[in-house]
Amino acid sequence: MSSFIVHGGRSLKGEITPQGAKNEALQVICASMLTSHKVTIQNIPRILDVENLIDLVSSLGVKVTKESSGSTVTFEATSLNPDNLKDPGLIEKGQRIRGSIMIAGPLLARCGKVFVPTPGGDKIGRRRLDTHFTGLIKLGATVSHNNADHYYTLEAKRLKGNYILLDEASVTGTANIIMAAVLAEGKTTIYNAACEPYIQQLCRMLVRMGAKIDGIGSNLLTIEGVKELQGCTHTLLPDMIETGSFIGMAVMTESELTIKNVSWDNLGIIPDSFRKLGITLEKRGDDIFIPRHEHYRIESFMDGSIMTISDAIWPGLTPDLLSVFLVTATQADGAVLIHQKMFESRLFFVDRLIDMGAQIILCDPHRATVIGLNRKVRLRPTVMTSPDIRAGIALLIAAMSADGTSVIHNVDQIDRGYENIDTRLNALGADIRRI
Repeated sequence: MSSFIVHGGRSLKGEITPQGAKNEALQVICASMLTSHKVTIQNIPRILDVENLIDLVSSLGVKVTKESSGSTVTFEATSLNPDNLKDPGLIEKGQRIRGSIMIAGPLLARCGKVFVPTPGGDKIGRRRLDTHFTGLIKLGATVSHNNADHYYTLEAKRLKGNYILLDEASVTGTANIIMAAVLAEGKTTIYNAACEPYIQQLCRMLVRMGAKIDGIGSNLLTIEGVKELQGCTHTLLPDMIETGSFIGMAVMTESELTIKNVSWDNLGIIPDSFRKLGITLEKRGDDIFIPRHEHYRIESFMDGSIMTISDAIWPGLTPDLLSVFLVTATQADGAVLIHQKMFESRLFFVDRLIDMGAQIILCDPHRATVIGLNRKVRLRPTVMTSPDIRAGIALLIAAMSADGTSVIHNVDQIDRGYENIDTRLNALGADIRRI
């Protein structure tokens, strides 16, 4: 287990480019198993979750070829063997990442059966799988669970299109159902579908492979099944979560920073949500320039009531950035209520920020009120442990803004979602040492 020693109080300066989108990568890597032809994916982030998934699909019989940079990978699923997933070693691999659940749709469509390890990932509260399995059952699958060996078995002699009304707009659930439906017989309609840019990218990739999908970008998708798909080349979007993390980091460290090639049109409400905290950001072509912020004042609602920032399904604010908004608010002028609706344990990391001197009231598992210190009192350094990816980056931001030296343990959690984060930030003037 790695740790960071962070010497805080240093401003950053320069340019940084976001990595490829982690959440999109997990989807399209799984989608490569829908065809026996070559699928080349560009701008793949070299992070633990993605590397673990590539290792998993390789163990299923997918030929994986990496270019020297590691960011372009070709997948060729000519000899899939879902039975391999019964191997205890592969079950353990699958349990490392949440994204492993998305092998279900492609393997069910290609092979007629799949064994899915109970997925792992962040410990941020209950993350049920019902949406995935209910949708696949409506396409003709049967599902059973082996409690002793911790995997699900899904089988279907033939998938057949159906009308599916999702009980929640789950991103990974929507992706799984789409990937099964493109090879199902007949028409599938998915209502209340997630429509995040990651889902749109998955759909566009599948269309280039020969799938027939209407309604891309909306919550109503219509899919006409085809008999087979072809190969393609697909380029990942820049990671919007990393872009948002860099915005918060620049503000907290009083830095002047340019974030390059952010795909502004795919950021949705993220820039305006930062503006609610009083943060100035400039769109320069497809870049974002963050000027130095000595002070920034949180807005109030028009009636004078306290500002609330909450997550919502797209085009609302992604829940993956609420930890960054929360830590950024600690040095603002004013107060804000952070409302994490989707996950019940994601705000518990605020105890570490309180130890650092932040003024935060944890109202309940879903809500925290932050009273900004307006930089009158700096956060103090401490020793802490990263509980998950997004809390981890928030704690790193806090440590970088604190006066003194902090230690963050279990930074493997941060590595699951952020590529070489210490090296990239040190190039901008940070002082982060990995041990």
